[in-house]
Amino acid sequence: MGRYVARRLLQMIPVFLGTTFLIFFMVYSLPGDPVLGLFGDKGVDPATLAAKRKELGLDLPIWQQYWNYMTNIILHFDFGNQIRNGRPVTEVLGDAFPITLQLAALAFAFELIFGIGLGVIAGLKAGRLADNAVLIFTLLIISIPVFVLGFIIKMVFAFELGWMAPNVSNEQKWSELIAPAIVLGGLSLAYVARLTRTSMAENLRADYMRTAIAKGLPKRRVIGVHLMRNSMIPVVTFLGTDIGALMGGAVVTEGIFNVKGVGGLIYESITRREGTTLVGLVTILVLVYLATSLLIDLLYAVLDPRIRYA
Repeated sequence: MGRYVARRLLQMIPVFLGTTFLIFFMVYSLPGDPVLGLFGDKGVDPATLAAKRKELGLDLPIWQQYWNYMTNIILHFDFGNQIRNGRPVTEVLGDAFPITLQLAALAFAFELIFGIGLGVIAGLKAGRLADNAVLIFTLLIISIPVFVLGFIIKMVFAFELGWMAPNVSNEQKWSELIAPAIVLGGLSLAYVARLTRTSMAENLRADYMRTAIAKGLPKRRVIGVHLMRNSMIPVVTFLGTDIGALMGGAVVTEGIFNVKGVGGLIYESITRREGTTLVGLVTILVLVYLATSLLIDLLYAVLDPRIRYA
């Protein structure tokens, strides 16, 4: 196991470098000049513009800019400063990430509990009324765009029933993040439920399930140990990849509910050509994806004892 982990960590290095370079190259290859945007409609002479670009290091070749950027991250954990106000990017990320982590944690718990729960019910009742009801419900959730679902929940529960505030306050209370979390995790919940249902219905017909039942094992043990552990492997794979998606894909949800998190920061960085901030955000998200993928691979051996890593 230790050798496998060490090998995977070594494999992550070129993946991390390649991914961050592609993002860095794409961000700084966008049309427009972020330095020129600092001056707005005011005219600026070429000498001042060149001096500002040199100060920010934007006059260097793209490969050298990337080298300086990665060197500062690895040696000093320095993601640079924002172009428009000089604020350290680490400070900006420190303000946005805790909020998005709260939102992503609630959304993940929502899809984990209700998604697996509905999937188990549908899988055990395959072909019956409960199964058909779950399939119709999840199909409905998949068919509704995220921004439509967000506005429906906002209109019904905030404006019509008055059960919640229409927007999240600056305090970012856990209770205020429930509605955004439902919207953010709704689509993933439907996929988790369907994936769980399909995996359990398939494994119910497996030989090892017939053997466990023939040996007279209690139903709770047959389902909870033998069926669930083998059926969760594809579900765990999806949940692992979804963690990064929850953190980085909340642009629409955070915009609807006025959540000051990573999603809004990504949108603001794109519109204002804040390349340093955008690359810093994506770098953190890449690390999250790599870490979760490693944890998911290690979790396979826990769910299925037949899986062994050399």
